[in-house]
Amino acid sequence: MKSDPNVSLVYSTATGRITEDKAPQTAPKGDGIVRIHKDSKGRKGKGVSVIKGLELSEKELKALAQKLKKQCGCGGTVKDFCVEVQTDNREQLKTILEKLGHTVKLAGG
Repeated sequence: MKSDPNVSLVYSTATGRITEDKAPQTAPKGDGIVRIHKDSKGRKGKGVSVIKGLELSEKELKALAQKLKKQCGCGGTVKDFCVEVQTDNREQLKTILEKLGHTVKLAGG
């Protein structure tokens, strides 16, 4: 019987639940400048600030996001090596990141 390349094995009675080994992702290399974008698409008009260009590991990004959220008093998350903070106050984020030693630019409108 031929196996279909579009179908993956989910459960086998011989070994139980099948898990695929995923290679750890590394942060994309940038030009060394951290950019803060303002974004509201797909969020029902609510604005968030998206921080891109941080060349940190996923664990360090989560720690930085936690610090930024506490300083701004708002929520946020880490997605695809970008930090999303639920605030429109990009100037405050810029000053915090500059104190941490990053080169920061405000990008977009």
